[in-house]
Amino acid sequence: MPWEGCLVMIKEQALLESRTLRENTRGRTEVLDKVKALALLPDGLHVTTEIVADYFVVHRDAIKTLVRRHRDELAESGLTVLRGSDLQEFEGVKMTPSNSSYPQAMRRNLTLYTRRTVLNIAMLLRDSAVAREVRAYLLDAVEGNTAAGAGLEQRVTAMEGVLAGIGPALRDVALVVNRMDDRLRRVETRLADVETRLDDMGTRLENTEHIVAGMSVRLADLAGDPAFSHRLCRRYRHGRP
Repeated sequence: MPWEGCLVMIKEQALLESRTLRENTRGRTEVLDKVKALALLPDGLHVTTEIVADYFVVHRDAIKTLVRRHRDELAESGLTVLRGSDLQEFEGVKMTPSNSSYPQAMRRNLTLYTRRTVLNIAMLLRDSAVAREVRAYLLDAVEGNTAAGAGLEQRVTAMEGVLAGIGPALRDVALVVNRMDDRLRRVETRLADVETRLDDMGTRLENTEHIVAGMSVRLADLAGDPAFSHRLCRRYRHGRP
């Protein structure tokens, strides 16, 4: 037997023997429809023992025996038994009296199964070709999810690697920015000093202009004074400045 076939058998055997594995996969009820259609009661939620036996092509006693052996597990996946007033109410509202698949006359109890319960039975029922086919589809679906999860994990790991490289790069950028900030602050300080010196020079030039303007006024006044002009001429005539 090819290795792939052995591997499938090993996985199927684990499914048959591990309750934990069955509990983790019994929500994948869509695999039931991949094998064949499951006829539901008029409430659209439940099926009877007869319908389950017909789906798996086994005698109803095989289903009843399986229920007795695994009642607790199947109850967790939706198995329920109606009696008394609950049975009467269900039969009166949710079931069709004319349908011979679930006769209602003088019934003392009614075992109901959900789609999750039917899938749970498919993971327990050994001697049914339909159950084996359901298990095969279920294992394929689980493996597909596992592969998708592995791919996602690889992508997350790659993203973590990229982020790990971004951290040092951001630190280097921060150092460069800090150095540039220090240089800009020094340039700003120098510019402020130059501006102060220019302001001081402007003040000094303004003062000089005031002095020169005052001297020009005095010279103009002196130039218009005859006595000053006479003294100045005498000094230059005698060779004195």
